[in-house]
Amino acid sequence: MNKETLVLGRKIRVLRIINRFNIGGPTYNATFLTAFLDDRFETKLVGGLPDIGEADSLYILEKYNVKPELIKEMVRLPNIKSDREAFKKLKSIIEEFKPDIVHTHASKAGALGRRAAQSCNVPIIVHTFHGHVFHSYFGRVKTSIFKMIEKRLAIKSDAIVAISNLQKKEITEIHKICSKEKAVVIPLGFDLLPFKEKKVSMRREERQKLNLHNDDVAIAIVGRLAPIKNHSYFLDIAEMVLAKSDTSIKFFIVGDGPEKENIEVRVKKINEKHNNSIILTSWITDVATFNSAVDVMCLTSLNEGTPVSLIEAQASGIPVVTTDVGGVKDIVLEGDTGFVVPLENKEMFANRVLEIANNENKREKMSQNGWNHVEEKFHYGTLVKNTTNLYLELLEKKKDEIEF
Repeated sequence: MNKETLVLGRKIRVLRIINRFNIGGPTYNATFLTAFLDDRFETKLVGGLPDIGEADSLYILEKYNVKPELIKEMVRLPNIKSDREAFKKLKSIIEEFKPDIVHTHASKAGALGRRAAQSCNVPIIVHTFHGHVFHSYFGRVKTSIFKMIEKRLAIKSDAIVAISNLQKKEITEIHKICSKEKAVVIPLGFDLLPFKEKKVSMRREERQKLNLHNDDVAIAIVGRLAPIKNHSYFLDIAEMVLAKSDTSIKFFIVGDGPEKENIEVRVKKINEKHNNSIILTSWITDVATFNSAVDVMCLTSLNEGTPVSLIEAQASGIPVVTTDVGGVKDIVLEGDTGFVVPLENKEMFANRVLEIANNENKREKMSQNGWNHVEEKFHYGTLVKNTTNLYLELLEKKKDEIEF
């Protein structure tokens, strides 16, 4: 399979299916792969709408001139009626578009999209795990059911993409969803240069907008206000840090979601004791500008794939402190760009935050390391190159089944 052969024939058609267009790694991944695959490919992107409490991410697609087809029935939680309707719509799209490759992103799209692709005899089926629900989401019985479903779907897939080395290990060795031979690691990719540029150009203006004084250290957490993100842990850390630090510190919680009311109640109590030191901002669409004002970024999740907020933080030159979950060790250089802390050790987490907050020289050194670490590894160009190579390898294996 080579470029000359395809130029003489036709383009490779890729149907890309995503759970829903909410802010996060899957949206960026699907957008960049739709916008920047080379001229050998024709890509169509379809997906669902955000859940209640999630921010709409369609502005990201508009920025890169990607026009998706929306399937309102593609909802996050299992629902027999809406799932059946979404499945029928996906089949109709496949029959009309006639893709050579169906590439699904995240669990719901993976379940419905791969079933639809198989029923329509699509030659190549690829699925990307952006995270997984095999722990910390559901009880034992429901988790077992999801694992059984994923194992069956993996049999129908020509390749399974993991977004980190740890995730590949979890999928192939721990949860045994598929074989090692079928799994390939392709890290997420982003348009990171604006984060670096705005750290310099927008910092003073953004800090003034957020009412931060020159000696204030701004500590933030960015993500959906949902149980899996473990904001109660973050607020525990905030209380511990505020009680111990002589530095003037402000905490920012960026996001929205089902835990908002519980978080607001807790924040009110802490602010009464610590002089309004915690600010809730809801969702912020221009994260690069917001990041320019931040000095430390935290993540306290119970489970993650590859957390976008930590990649963006390092591109912004922000040191990070994170719980040791998912693929964070693949994206944070311990001691150089931040600290990875065992989930159960809140005291260590708080001490790491204090270590960075109280030491401007350490913050500056980690800031410089951050951009150098993520610049190439997590650039969308690397994502596109790696995905293109995967597609061409799979096409070569099945060239006798596809007419060009």
